[in-house]
Amino acid sequence: MKILLLNGPNLNLLGKREPEIYGTATFEAYFADLQKRFPTVNLSYYQSNIEGHLIDKLHEVGFEWDGIILNAGAYTHTSLALGDAVAGISTPVVEVHISNVFARESVRHHSFIAPNCIGSISGFGLRSYELALKYWVDKG
Repeated sequence: MKILLLNGPNLNLLGKREPEIYGTATFEAYFADLQKRFPTVNLSYYQSNIEGHLIDKLHEVGFEWDGIILNAGAYTHTSLALGDAVAGISTPVVEVHISNVFARESVRHHSFIAPNCIGSISGFGLRSYELALKYWVDKG
């Protein structure tokens, strides 16, 4: 099983950025932990602050991989192009967010990506990724 964890803008700053919202762990450390805890899953990780690079990655893996866990960051709330990219691929996508986007500014309450995903998870910190990953593991 091949699953891509795809992170958008500013998520490269995890561990440094707003620790009261996002915690103090780096994503790289968390990803290494996921790989240890899910050794039967071929996990890959990609992060970009550039919208077009995220779209390119969706196109690259979106017809052959088993799943994509996407945290598009602020692009979630602004990018029709990312929403269209998710709609245009056959690989199922789960949208995740570290913070509870519905407890934040109202602009973050709308997602251009969610309507094209099989589900959305937010508000469980980095564990949001694990919950999405468990969907595929439990599904088999």
